[in-house]
Amino acid sequence: MPSNTTAPPGKKTAKKGRRARLLLLVLVLALVVGIGFGGYWGVSTVRASFPQTTGEVRLDRLSADVEVKRDANGVPQIYADNEADLFRAQGYVQAQDRFYEMDVRRHVTAGRLSEMFGESQVDTDAFLRTLGWRRVAQEEYDKVLSPETKKYLQAYAEGVNAYLKDRDPADVSVEYAALAFTNDYAIEPWTPVDSVAWLKAMAWDLRGNMQDEIDRSLMTSRLSAKQIKELYPEYPYALHQPILGGGAVDESTGKFDPKARASEDEGTTDGDAAGAGTDGSGSSGSSGVQSQLSALSEVLDTVPALLGPNGNGIGSNSWVVSGTYTTSGKPLLANDPHLAPQLPSLWYQMGLHCRSVSATCRYDVAGYTFSGTPGVIIGHNDKVAWGLTNLGADVTDLYLEKIGPDGYLVDGKVKPFTSREETIKVAGGSDRKITVRSTERGPLVSDRSSELENVGRTAPVGNAAPDRGTGYGVSLQWTALQPGKSMDAIFALDRAKDFTTFRAAAKNFEVPSQNLIYADVEGHIGYQSPGKIPQRSKGDGTLPAPGWDSSYRWKGYIPFDQLPYEYDPERGYIVTANQAVIDEKAYPDLLTKDWGYGSRSQRINDLIESKTKDGGKISPDDMRTMQSDNRSEIATLLNPLLLKVDIADPYVREAQKLLEGWDYTQEPDSAAAAYFNAVWRNVLKLAFGDKLPKELRVEGDCINVRPADATGPVDEQNKLVRECGERDPDSAQPDGGDRWYEVVRPLLKQEKSEWWVTPANRTDPATETRDQLLARAMKDARWELTAKLGKDVSSWNWGRLHQLTLKNQTLGTAGPGFVQRLLNRGPWNLGGGEAAVDATGWNAAGGYDVIWVPSMRMVVNVGDWDKSRWVNLTGASGHAFHPHYADQTDTWAKGELYDWAYGKAAVDAAAEDTLVLKP
Repeated sequence: MPSNTTAPPGKKTAKKGRRARLLLLVLVLALVVGIGFGGYWGVSTVRASFPQTTGEVRLDRLSADVEVKRDANGVPQIYADNEADLFRAQGYVQAQDRFYEMDVRRHVTAGRLSEMFGESQVDTDAFLRTLGWRRVAQEEYDKVLSPETKKYLQAYAEGVNAYLKDRDPADVSVEYAALAFTNDYAIEPWTPVDSVAWLKAMAWDLRGNMQDEIDRSLMTSRLSAKQIKELYPEYPYALHQPILGGGAVDESTGKFDPKARASEDEGTTDGDAAGAGTDGSGSSGSSGVQSQLSALSEVLDTVPALLGPNGNGIGSNSWVVSGTYTTSGKPLLANDPHLAPQLPSLWYQMGLHCRSVSATCRYDVAGYTFSGTPGVIIGHNDKVAWGLTNLGADVTDLYLEKIGPDGYLVDGKVKPFTSREETIKVAGGSDRKITVRSTERGPLVSDRSSELENVGRTAPVGNAAPDRGTGYGVSLQWTALQPGKSMDAIFALDRAKDFTTFRAAAKNFEVPSQNLIYADVEGHIGYQSPGKIPQRSKGDGTLPAPGWDSSYRWKGYIPFDQLPYEYDPERGYIVTANQAVIDEKAYPDLLTKDWGYGSRSQRINDLIESKTKDGGKISPDDMRTMQSDNRSEIATLLNPLLLKVDIADPYVREAQKLLEGWDYTQEPDSAAAAYFNAVWRNVLKLAFGDKLPKELRVEGDCINVRPADATGPVDEQNKLVRECGERDPDSAQPDGGDRWYEVVRPLLKQEKSEWWVTPANRTDPATETRDQLLARAMKDARWELTAKLGKDVSSWNWGRLHQLTLKNQTLGTAGPGFVQRLLNRGPWNLGGGEAAVDATGWNAAGGYDVIWVPSMRMVVNVGDWDKSRWVNLTGASGHAFHPHYADQTDTWAKGELYDWAYGKAAVDAAAEDTLVLKP
């Protein structure tokens, strides 16, 4: 699944493209003041919020005793006699461990961060209010979700509120004690809609290709259509297997048949996309519209990325192997979602058990969930196991709108906006009011940027348009802004008993669209693509579409029975790692044009095939080892060429020798991996990064270029200008993901290409060929690592460059260093890398720091559940200084797993604390 924080961004900087930091300056100062009072911040204050995990607690509205058993890592397993008590207890226990995290999350999803953290959050709140996550969640709860689901949500909320009852905020979490110095903030009761709204935030970060839409449009200011196409190559079906080996929609029934084979002439939907700022003809946009999209990109960067940087790196690995090929004779299932590193981890491990499973108490499930969300998201029950990875379906479209004082234009007619007023309450300040305007497609997101209001005045329009004074706007159509049943699906997945009931549950898993893999105790394995995925009348979603032309409307959604699935494939395994689901020739509907490019998935396929050839069997430990595989695919392509480049400089040659005999693994102590990745980063910068518009380059990266609107040779009129990058390092381009592998792959066969051409600088001559550019990249990498790691190449290692620091998601993200040292953990020197199976992601444009990780790992031994294994990124607790705050991270960093007790006897044997909740 499917990254950056669970907490609010800090005060927005004036620089474009900078992701809002989680700098809560006032809160930090309050902490400093508090420390000055000495004993107030002593051990008693810190420990006051630690949960009670033994003995007995009276809990309102329980109908019978509930047991909460916690193991050595503080992971709770809950035992109850009925479903309402089970979820009521789940709410209580999660609030014990993670309520502050839950509270911040609900303020994010509701656009109410300013109520906690003041005026610095107003702009972020305004954008979130414009999207209207909380409004949609309320509508889901009121009109769409089943009565049974609402009963569970209400019980969960009752459990949370039972924990909060009669507790001072400082007794809930130490962060509230700090907040009290500057704010009279009071904790509100938890509501069922608070839980539903979190799924909207999850969907936002897994929304698909919105940033790619913007980036492609912004590229038109610097690059030709041919060049842009080269930077977004087609998916390499011949090299990287899609998830499904076959299948097609049966024309006679309209249903997907997993055993069918498509004819060669079956195609995809209309591939013509409208260009940004066009009249529908596909011509490139003006500088005014480029500025609009740049400003929208800036706004997107200020929204808290709760799961991680949205883009090519966000994904996950999951795979399932049939018992035919396993040592146990039963299926094995692995999953590791790649999300942002957070403290506490995004995931919360737990088990939910009916003491006696029956028609009135049907749950016996364990796995990973989100704090604030009832049920289990990924895991297993007594019959089936499942995992999730991000499907990456294109479920968002941006529309350029011709707007005027009375509305927006569609087919030559002006339609009125749907409008509402929102009031943003601000801690320590006066209320702010905003007006949210929406078209028939969705909210007018451009209203949240003053720049977007102004630039449309100069945008040329190719046909009739309203008053130039308002010009273009930008609206967003997104499946998650329609009420759905994803919360129903979570509970149904937890109860699934076979592939039929599993698929029935998946039918309601509408957003975010995920790859679902499956295994059961009968030995079956399977796959299902769920999700509400649009069918477009025209266009392919790769560029913003003209809102004034109704032919670009969505005409509906792909029916569930036409979505791809697979059951017991002959090959005996299924791998999903964000690659293409199915060959586009075999499938009539467009899922997306922006897949992950399949480097991770193909490596997993190759590892499975190599292990099972000649009758070999895969063990649970083999699955764990595969999760830790850190081989670099781009190194297999590029490294042989680097070794052939003639390097005269002995200082650079010394570094080049590190690559001789390297096996392409990226271990933390590898000097070769450190140098190769630095070379790769510099190849990307020289060949591509310096040719991209400033809106895509990393903030502060300044180069001399021709003005974007210059024509003809460089002269006095078109002299070079200094342009500096504007984008946050985590989302800048080129990011070095496996899309760039496919960009570079064909170019490496060409000694000459326009991409290899770079201008001279003060120390290096211009390059005109591949080998000249590679030589320059190796030189630049040598000097870069000398500055970072020292002159002695034998002392270099990848882990010193590629570090993970876990940051407390409020006070620990910025501010005085001593505060960060108190609340943060790390750094850890990590192996792995971008697009490796061990996906410790980094952005090549921004640096080497780890920005997304396998946020948890699990290997499920189907049928012999107590031999399953798991690990979380951090720990069960969200309380700083608690023993379970980050107690799993060392194990995680080593690629190791803990035993996962599931059966009652195993849970009892592992239990170190038992708490009884009594009516």
